[in-house]
Amino acid sequence: MPPETEPGSHDTISDLPPPLPPRRKPSIEGSLQVAPGQSRPTTALSSIDISTMSFPDGSRGTFTTTAMRSVSTPMSGPSGYGTPSRGAMGSSEDGLTDSMSVMSFAPTARPPGDLASLVAGELNRKSRAWNMLRSQSATVQPFEASRSGAVTDSLAAFENEFDDIPDLTTQGVTDEQRLALWKSKMKHYMILSSAGKPIYSRHGDLSLVNSYMGVVQTIISFYEEAKNPLLGFTAGNARFVIVIQGPLYLIAISRLGESDAQLRSQLDALYMQILSTLTLPTLKNIFAHRPSTDLRKPLEGTESLLSSLADSFTKGSPSMLLGALECLRLRKSQRHTINNAFLKARCDKLLYGLIVAGGKLVSVIRPRKHSLHPSDLQLIFNMLFESGGVKAGGGENWIPLCLPAFNNSGYLYMYVSFLDGVAETTESAPTPTPSDDPPPEPEPEHEIAIILISPDKESFYDLKEMRDKVASHLAKNGSLSLVRTAALDGRPQIPIVAPGAQISHFLYKSRANVQFCMSTLDPILSGDHKLVARRRLMSVYHDLHASMHAKHAHLKVLHCVGDGATSLAWITPVFEFYCVAGPNVSRAVMTHGANKIVQWAKREEERLFIIGGGVF
Repeated sequence: MPPETEPGSHDTISDLPPPLPPRRKPSIEGSLQVAPGQSRPTTALSSIDISTMSFPDGSRGTFTTTAMRSVSTPMSGPSGYGTPSRGAMGSSEDGLTDSMSVMSFAPTARPPGDLASLVAGELNRKSRAWNMLRSQSATVQPFEASRSGAVTDSLAAFENEFDDIPDLTTQGVTDEQRLALWKSKMKHYMILSSAGKPIYSRHGDLSLVNSYMGVVQTIISFYEEAKNPLLGFTAGNARFVIVIQGPLYLIAISRLGESDAQLRSQLDALYMQILSTLTLPTLKNIFAHRPSTDLRKPLEGTESLLSSLADSFTKGSPSMLLGALECLRLRKSQRHTINNAFLKARCDKLLYGLIVAGGKLVSVIRPRKHSLHPSDLQLIFNMLFESGGVKAGGGENWIPLCLPAFNNSGYLYMYVSFLDGVAETTESAPTPTPSDDPPPEPEPEHEIAIILISPDKESFYDLKEMRDKVASHLAKNGSLSLVRTAALDGRPQIPIVAPGAQISHFLYKSRANVQFCMSTLDPILSGDHKLVARRRLMSVYHDLHASMHAKHAHLKVLHCVGDGATSLAWITPVFEFYCVAGPNVSRAVMTHGANKIVQWAKREEERLFIIGGGVF
């Protein structure tokens, strides 16, 4: 029996602390049970996260985020995503805070950085900076990064694409320099005969391109002898497309990324331009008797028409891309009034009557069983508004012309008169005194022309009389001023067409009417390099069109996201729709804007397009 101890004495065993309670073990299912956070006083500070985001235009912005962060909360990675870290856990149970979740302790390997955003799903959400950038996406226009130089632009040298190459008589320029300038061009068109005779080249004179044409003719002839015609090939970053039309070889060399079908349609248009001057029987007859004929002499004086047509393709032609015509937007009743004035003044020798404002069709009257093909009208518009030759003649013009899609075997005769100043010569307008300054020349997109076409070469005076009657009627009933106002107003603006839509530009084609409309180019062409901006926009449309119309594609909707822009294509049996927006616009926002524009086009169909026209 142990001895009794005195009160107040200390035993070493009694000084030991009581044993700790056992640790909580995981449940049978193996899931980790975490006690909920308890409310208790804390000295934790509210930290401010500063996130920096680079905008597509090269500028940088900072965004602040206020949040309670525990010591064990993982920091966001460089991609703006938070990646949980197992090593970030506290070493004691006191490290458990409200900011932790069960997934913070998940025993699994996590991919770091940007890879986590692809596989972790909801675990890695967009940062606050990214969400704020999305909210400001409407202010970021397409291709801003390219304009600011933040990214490499393959079209940087396109501004000098149409500069003339010095000829042999230019002093101080060597042949090597001339050849370097010729090779720097991003697009070439060449036309030669099957005998190797050069006919036309968009860049460079005969002394510069003659040897290259000889090489091309040798390559094409080799494949023809093998009964396997050469359609195209690629050399470096340039695409060569070849079209053989009887005795003519037409070649397009492009570094602009166009498809073979698009380049081939452009070459066909150049061939149509040649036929509009010579007619097909004349062309065949020339080479049937002398295969080595130099065709430059019969085509002398038409080089400007070929060059203006080729340049419109290089800049980017929506009309050529879509194979459709653009019409001036007018009310149905106003267009009906113009058609009636046309029909009342019609003479017996008239075949077609047109009123055109800046390359946009205003009114057309035609026989009941005949219609004009868009390719023929494109040749007429190119002659009137692009080359400048007809306008430079002034007054009235009488032009023999072959419309190949209508009849490639004969000529029609076209009477052309520009209606500048017609409204001022009416009785209601004051007569200008000799001291008055002449009115300024209108811009090409505002010029109004009346075109009368007849198969009779002796109908000049009849068509002139009809023109005077039509101009008088249009000036008296106010239709001419309405056309001028509509031409000055320009193309529709997206904020008016679809308020709130973040789309920057669109093309809409009515497949039944073979006509299209497009929004104004002002948002895209802001800045000094408008030529480059237009080509950049049209390159996006060329890519969309090529993808949608590729063989065996069968696509209905295509959404593309790039560094400079976001684009959308939508094709139905009724219409084709293409649009471009800034690089940060989401698919949902873009689709919503596209729907609003398509609905607007359907409501305004009778204003945007000529349905039927005047028929006699």
